[in-house]
Amino acid sequence: MRTTLRTAKFEIGQIVKHRIFPFRGVIYDVDPVFANTEEWYQSIPEEIRPHKDQPYYHLFAENAETEYVAYVSEQNLLPDDSGEPIRNPQVKEYFRMTPDGRYEEIERATH
Repeated sequence: MRTTLRTAKFEIGQIVKHRIFPFRGVIYDVDPVFANTEEWYQSIPEEIRPHKDQPYYHLFAENAETEYVAYVSEQNLLPDDSGEPIRNPQVKEYFRMTPDGRYEEIERATH
């Protein structure tokens, strides 16, 4: 079986919202195809389970109640054009906000 890799539709630092569920977030990493556990994948109800052969995005996410990290398929994301900043506290560790309201990655030291 051959897998064709697609170019990611969204980019790191972009604010997106979920197509079905009421949450939004900023992208901090992208996997070209599904790269989580099979247990996690099987926990998604079959009728809404996305295909594995598409980009998956790591988000610093939030909903009305809380902030968290989410892993979402490309087919379930839409651009968020609300102009509202993301309140997830982890965002400040990875990004700075530019004057035009975008998130830009911070250079971080690595070992």
